[in-house]
Amino acid sequence: MTTLTFRAATLADIPALITLVTSAYRGDASRAGWTTEADMLDGARIDATGLQADIERPRSTVLLAERDGQLLACAHIADDHGKGYFGMFSVDPAQQGGGIGKQLMQAAEAHAAREWGMPVMQMTVIDIRDELIAFYERRGYQRTGIKKPFPYGDERFGIPKRDDLRFEILEKPLAAHA
Repeated sequence: MTTLTFRAATLADIPALITLVTSAYRGDASRAGWTTEADMLDGARIDATGLQADIERPRSTVLLAERDGQLLACAHIADDHGKGYFGMFSVDPAQQGGGIGKQLMQAAEAHAAREWGMPVMQMTVIDIRDELIAFYERRGYQRTGIKKPFPYGDERFGIPKRDDLRFEILEKPLAAHA
């Protein structure tokens, strides 16, 4: 098995990214992995317009993890008012549990520290996703206790299947210029 390679997404990657992100979070296909949100949310997880904005925005990178030219995982990293932002983290459900996500997280954290000098990385996680939060905690992220309301009525975030959703911010200090 060859090693993973990492690169920044281009506009040409948008269709493959939509397929990957959707497969990791929505619908029956996502149930093959452990990151599914299918019991909590319906609808789209990402769209081409949002992806294009993330790819073209300054101090923002959609980082891809590939093996032999095959897209296996992605994450969006950005400068969010002086703090690193980590989101849209997706690993092909058939590849989950094999260390790809861990490697991508490390590459994303190193990029944010090296390229933009970010002192910390933050993310928002639906706070009832205990298994996912535990995964992030094992990688050095800490719950901040800062909660944000779920944007009910804004279908860009999905169509909620329950009424108790909210986000919590997790944070991790980054090594200087990793």
